[in-house]
Amino acid sequence: MSDFSPTDYWKGIVLYGLNAATYKMALGRVLLDHARQGSNTIEWAQLASDFLDQYRLRLDSNPMPQQANRARRTVMERICGDLASGRITYAGAVKKVSEDAFNDVVPRFQTIGTDKQIAGSLFYEAHFGKRLVLTDELLTISDTSFPELDSELTARWNLLEGAFAISQSQQEYQLANDIREIYLASGYDRKPLTHNIQFLQGYQGNTCFYCGQPMDGKIHVDHLLPRQVISHDEVWNLVLSHGDCNLQKGDYLVGPHFVEKLIKRNENIMGSNHPWKQKIATQLGTTPRRRRSKTERHYENMKSVLGRYYWGGTEGYNPATDPFYTRLITVLNNR
Repeated sequence: MSDFSPTDYWKGIVLYGLNAATYKMALGRVLLDHARQGSNTIEWAQLASDFLDQYRLRLDSNPMPQQANRARRTVMERICGDLASGRITYAGAVKKVSEDAFNDVVPRFQTIGTDKQIAGSLFYEAHFGKRLVLTDELLTISDTSFPELDSELTARWNLLEGAFAISQSQQEYQLANDIREIYLASGYDRKPLTHNIQFLQGYQGNTCFYCGQPMDGKIHVDHLLPRQVISHDEVWNLVLSHGDCNLQKGDYLVGPHFVEKLIKRNENIMGSNHPWKQKIATQLGTTPRRRRSKTERHYENMKSVLGRYYWGGTEGYNPATDPFYTRLITVLNNR
């Protein structure tokens, strides 16, 4: 191993590492920038800020996928999206990066293939949550090597994005388009939804559908199965949520436990005398079995379009302890 230079090891890390996302490329660029400046320590907050800036520059100029699964975004894509939309400040974004973005990439960066021992801690020592201490091997990479190494990082990042884009486009592409066309053919333009709030509150127990906590502040009316695919505003697919929960869920496929909850919520409506029960019967079926089957078929169609990875709920939500299932109306209507 002594015959290899630090540059050789660096290229091994960048070119032969296993990459489920593009994080290694962003961290590599941050490390090279600091080594070029002669820094021997990167404080954690500075690391987070620089890492965020790399992704902001990347996604602003070339918004390509940063991992293969089209149904999910990386933590960095979500943070950059929240920052760009104004939902969080730059300081808030840096805090999120420092807390959530480095759990995998910092411990695993110095890996060639699957071997963590070849490079070991050759380029930095990580004091997690505090700082990275850069080693002499990184600091002494010659100035003439920086342009080449930086170019290889860019090329590798481009290659990964291209591979992720191809992977996403091949995931049941034709079937997904066919299903979208079916829903679009019978769909209609978006309608105002706020008039549904009062009706839905009683059947949902005045709690957020996604976290199970009491509703407070502004109530959002959300399409459980994303409207971007299902293309309608029918009440059987509408739920009430907190604004934050709605933003977290976005247009992702939800977990199967939420579909089960939707089925039971709709049976609550069918057990009432509300006129809208007839609309649900017309759209989903006249018996509980038919309504369940139709809802589950819609869910399978969503998987074909959005992929099978799903959003399972807000942090701390546990479907097993969701108070919705212990309410009298739910027990009575779902026996």
